[in-house]
Amino acid sequence: QVQLVESGGGLVQPGQSLRLSCVASGNMYAIGPTSWYRQTPGKERELVASELGDGSEKYADSVKGRFTIIREDAKKRMYLQMDSLKVEDTAVYYCMYGVLTEGGRTIDYWGQGTEVTVSS
Repeated sequence: QVQLVESGGGLVQPGQSLRLSCVASGNMYAIGPTSWYRQTPGKERELVASELGDGSEKYADSVKGRFTIIREDAKKRMYLQMDSLKVEDTAVYYCMYGVLTEGGRTIDYWGQGTEVTVSS
């Protein structure tokens, strides 16, 4: 069973930075795409950033140029560096690992979330 634990959330002022961490544990045959999502009350969970497993990255338009996804498979860790934070970045952030099985399936695992509040 794979478990993901996020940390690094908190309260910051607009313009400041935060780095979220996601630590994975458990047996993983291989790691496929990994992503950060976020969710605010009453809204659907939205994709923030992905590393697709081949070195390519994808970002939501709202965070391009401000957020960076960093992945360290050997350490089973992933980060989201968030710079120039805005009030609208306030949300609960979740990490997701797409874990490949020997049979060729991909199983998505989620962390419990870490809360980020951007407020003056």
